[in-house]
Amino acid sequence: MNLPICMLGLTTMLVTTAPMLGRAETLVRVEGTEFVLTTAEGVTLRSADLQGATLKIRIAGRDIPVRVERVEEDADAVGGRVVLHHFVVRNENGITVDLCEPDAEGRSLGFPVPDGRSGFELTCTSGAIGKCIRWGYRLWEDSLGGPPLQTLHQACVRMVRADYGGDGQTMTRDGIPIHVYDRFGVRPARRNIAMAFEAAWGADGALCVAHTRVPDKISLEQLGARYPRLRSHLGPVVCTEDDALRNPKALLFNWSAR
Repeated sequence: MNLPICMLGLTTMLVTTAPMLGRAETLVRVEGTEFVLTTAEGVTLRSADLQGATLKIRIAGRDIPVRVERVEEDADAVGGRVVLHHFVVRNENGITVDLCEPDAEGRSLGFPVPDGRSGFELTCTSGAIGKCIRWGYRLWEDSLGGPPLQTLHQACVRMVRADYGGDGQTMTRDGIPIHVYDRFGVRPARRNIAMAFEAAWGADGALCVAHTRVPDKISLEQLGARYPRLRSHLGPVVCTEDDALRNPKALLFNWSAR
């Protein structure tokens, strides 16, 4: 039995039984996608130093032991460094299992993400949030004068999940390839791909949809019936890539197979 996570909200974490700490308990903070702790002796340790450590994660008053089996650099990350962690836990039968579901490459990896409230969250590379961060939409690095990374991240999560209406309804399936780019150049467009333009996206969902990603999950007609605001923005005639690029509200664009 696996214990998958997509995003777990955490307010604190303790490191226990770390090889370099013995059985001491030390509070951990997060910088970017990396754990950071400072020992009583003033030594700073980061994720790579915590391989083999058991992290006691406190969620809603309950401490859950999570072991860091392996740490590696993400060679495919865009826009900044991403540190990938192989997390394992024990299930209710005492069997060690991966915390994360496998991603498209078959890897069960994850990483922490600052939550902007002096805490952090965990995400997996198989989830929409993890994918969007690896693609460069690093929401914690939003800054005045730069790309609107928080808004791009939100639009990206909607897009990955095919959440056309922006109400949390996922209308895709795992494993379907998509090509994603944005108007700010964080993730540039590629033209030599065997896909068709699917949709333009804002923070609250799709702005227009040329074709649905999984038609047997929802058709254009069903999409228009469910979301009246999209009715006049559906189909390849009214939702073209050129028109979408001229819409200043469109932040993110994607292609998918038809």
